[in-house]
Amino acid sequence: MPPRFTGLKLTTSNRTELLKMQRSRKPQSPRRWRRIRMLLLLDRGYSIRAAATAVGGYQREVSRVAKRYLRGGLEKALSDEPRPKPSPMLDSTQQAALVALVCGPPPQGRARWTVRLLAEEAGKRGVVDRVGRETVRIVLARHDLKPWREKNVVRSRNRLGVRGPDGGRA
Repeated sequence: MPPRFTGLKLTTSNRTELLKMQRSRKPQSPRRWRRIRMLLLLDRGYSIRAAATAVGGYQREVSRVAKRYLRGGLEKALSDEPRPKPSPMLDSTQQAALVALVCGPPPQGRARWTVRLLAEEAGKRGVVDRVGRETVRIVLARHDLKPWREKNVVRSRNRLGVRGPDGGRA
């Protein structure tokens, strides 16, 4: 038999609250249900491994829930920890420089800008140290820029496309 986890004993009030939550018909997220079950199993003397098997989770997950309960109490154990937001890849100055680069003429020998070409050129010109094509694509989409489409449309001098001045075919 695996060694039991003895570091977790619920207080009477917490135990009754968890049992009440378990029996209530109030809708809760599946994660929260699983965490309630984990805490009750650990309180009954289950090992981390046995509790993970019983709830269909991982030992690491059960261990984290138990540690959060010991550190911060019941509500901390049942809720998700806040996740940090990643910092933006480009600041506003770098984004403005990238937009200015797109609005300018493409490099010699190229008919138009592509996303990959913009990423390479931004690195060469010192706009950014390193930037991926997806970051460039997101900046372009945010500014509603589509430089690769600029040369795809054939326009006549009278702006009627393939139609003649009378509306018929040219």
